[in-house]
Amino acid sequence: MSFRTLIIEDEEPARLRLTKLLQNHTDKVEIIGSAKNGENGLKKINDLKPDLIFLDIQMPGMNGFEMLSKLQRIPLIIFCTAYDEYALQAFETNSIDYLLKPIKEERLAKAISKLDKFTPHFSRSEILDFLDAIDKKEAKPKVTSLSIKTGKKIIFLKLNDILFFKAKDKYVSVFLKNGEEQLCEQSLQQLVENLPENFRRIHRAILINSDYIKEIHSYFNSRFAFILEDKNRTKLISGRSYQKEIKDWINA
Repeated sequence: MSFRTLIIEDEEPARLRLTKLLQNHTDKVEIIGSAKNGENGLKKINDLKPDLIFLDIQMPGMNGFEMLSKLQRIPLIIFCTAYDEYALQAFETNSIDYLLKPIKEERLAKAISKLDKFTPHFSRSEILDFLDAIDKKEAKPKVTSLSIKTGKKIIFLKLNDILFFKAKDKYVSVFLKNGEEQLCEQSLQQLVENLPENFRRIHRAILINSDYIKEIHSYFNSRFAFILEDKNRTKLISGRSYQKEIKDWINA
């Protein structure tokens, strides 16, 4: 099946690059047009009724999400953007995939390979739920530090200084890149819910700052060994139950 496809992208170089990359997938994708903003994209979707759209999120005037909220018929969507803060919500909808700019040929091929697995169109209620989730996330202040109570004082640790968290008994230890260790009153689950997405759970007792991962090696019993970029080259072993989650994250 060939998917009638519309590209909605405000930057001409990005629009031309994507068009060129899609020439390698003419068996799956038939480009029927392009639009340089949300207003133009809205009109062309209503006129041309594409099966699939490649949609830039950040556009002047009407952005990609505002455009989607005005549609009665929602085609399949592959989101394209230079920013990754929307990634989680995009994957939780029925969107095909999520591509970060500059789009890489192999990543595009992976997205196109998923096309046949999805239903032809969004339901309007799903997309509105999606947009509502985005609004809530944008309203949430960005966390940059973690407060730790030590004795009668509270200290603030910058998230950029944290290598990983490790739970043991009733406590969670915070390991810093300078070699220090602090105790945290929050549970690991609370930290997972409140910290940015670069903090990844690799074990029921370990939450790692992915910005400091230097190497990842296969380890026995379907586990992984993570080598961190600190002076001690700290080595952390993942839990078996996190194998799929880690593989999905590595291959994304």
